[in-house]
Amino acid sequence: MEIKRDKYLNRLVAHQGNQRVKIITGIRRSGKSYLLFRLFKQHLLDAGVKPTHIIEIQLDDRVNKELRDPDNCLAYIRKRVKDDKPYYLLIDEVQLMTEFEDVLNSCLHISNLDTYVTGSNSRFLSTDIITEFRGRGDEIYLRPLSFSEFATTCPALDFDAAWLQYITYGGLPYCALLPTAEEKAGYLTRLFEEVYVRDIMERRNIQHPNQMEQLMNIISSGIGSLTNPKKLENAFVSMGGERLSDRTIKQYLDHLTDAFIIERADRYDIKGKKYISTPSKYYFTDTGLRNARINFRQLEETHLMENVIYNELCGRGFSVDVGVVEVNERQSDGKYARKQLEVDFVCNKADERIYIQSAFSLPTLEKRRQEERPFASVDDSFRKVIITADKVMKHRDEQGVLIVGLQEFLLNLESAFI
Repeated sequence: MEIKRDKYLNRLVAHQGNQRVKIITGIRRSGKSYLLFRLFKQHLLDAGVKPTHIIEIQLDDRVNKELRDPDNCLAYIRKRVKDDKPYYLLIDEVQLMTEFEDVLNSCLHISNLDTYVTGSNSRFLSTDIITEFRGRGDEIYLRPLSFSEFATTCPALDFDAAWLQYITYGGLPYCALLPTAEEKAGYLTRLFEEVYVRDIMERRNIQHPNQMEQLMNIISSGIGSLTNPKKLENAFVSMGGERLSDRTIKQYLDHLTDAFIIERADRYDIKGKKYISTPSKYYFTDTGLRNARINFRQLEETHLMENVIYNELCGRGFSVDVGVVEVNERQSDGKYARKQLEVDFVCNKADERIYIQSAFSLPTLEKRRQEERPFASVDDSFRKVIITADKVMKHRDEQGVLIVGLQEFLLNLESAFI
C-alpha cells in the first residue's frame, strides 16, 4: 500500500535545484527512505527526468559496499554525470560512508547535480546535523504519519475507531500497516528498546543506562505536565531511585530531544511578551512509542489528545509554546492575588498567531467558561480556539471563541480555523 506524504514531497520539490544539500532527518522508521526513493523518485520520472539522470546509492546494500569509501563514491558520482543536463543524486544511509560531509560538500561543486540524502544512525538523527554543512544544507524534518495520513491506511474504520488506533499505536508507517494489535505493540516495544535507546546510549556513551531508562519512564508517565530538571530530580528520589543532579537530568532530556523522541514546549508570558525559562512541557513525537515505553498502561485519552494536537500543529509549520497569562483576582477575603492561567498552545507562523485550548469534553457551560477563562485576559485580536473531542459543529460562541471538533481539526486541514 502506498502512503502519500504529499506535504513532505512538496517540500522536497520546493527545494529542488537550489544548489544546497537536501537532508531528510527525523526519528527512525518515519519513512525517510520511502519518501526519497519511492515518492520523490517517481515525481522526477513523472516530470520527465530520465532514469540515467537519477543516481541512486543505497549504502546499506552489500552491492554498494565499495561506495562506502568516500573517494570511491565521489569518483562514481562524477563518472555518472555525463552531460550538462540536471542530475539528481539520492543517497540512503549516508552515515555508512566515512567522511560523508566532505563528499556531500564536494557534490555542491558539480553545478548540475542536485543532492538529497537520508541517514538513520544516532549521529545523523541529531538535530545539529545541519551545522556540518555550514549553511549549505536544507533540512526536511519528516514526522511520523499525521492522523489524516494514518487514516488512509485504514479506510474501513470510522473516525472513532481510527482515532483509538492512532493514539494507542501512533503513526510510524510500518506499524500502521501491521494487521493486529499484538504485532503493533511488539514492534513498537522492540523498536524503542533495540533501536532508539541503543542509539542514545552508544552515541552519548551513557555510563548509567538505568538512569536514562528511569527518566524515560517518568517523562512517558507525565506527558503534557509542566516539569523541569529540579522536579524530575525530586521524582527520582520519591521513586526510590538515586539522586541525580538537575544538570545530569537536563543532559538526558537534551539527548532524548536531540534524537527526536520527545519535543519541548517552552512557556511564554503572553502579556509580558517574554519566555519563562522553566518549567516546560514535553511531548512525544509519536504516541505509540510513548505507550510502548510504559507497556501500554496509562492510556489517558485527554493527555494523548493534547500530545496529538501538539504534533499536528508542529507538522503544519507552527512554532508551538505553552502560554501563561497573569491575572490579578479578588479572593474570598476581599484581597487580590496574582495567579497564572495557562493557554495550552500559543501557535506562531510568520505573522499569524492562534491561541488554542485542548478540551477533551465540554459537557457544561461552566466547563466551557473554564477553558475560555485565560482567553479573557489576552488583550489582542489573534484567533482563540478550543478543540474538543465532542461531536460539535464548528462555531463561534458569544465570546468570539471558535469551537472546533477534533475530527474537523484533524481531517479538514483547509477550513479547521476559518
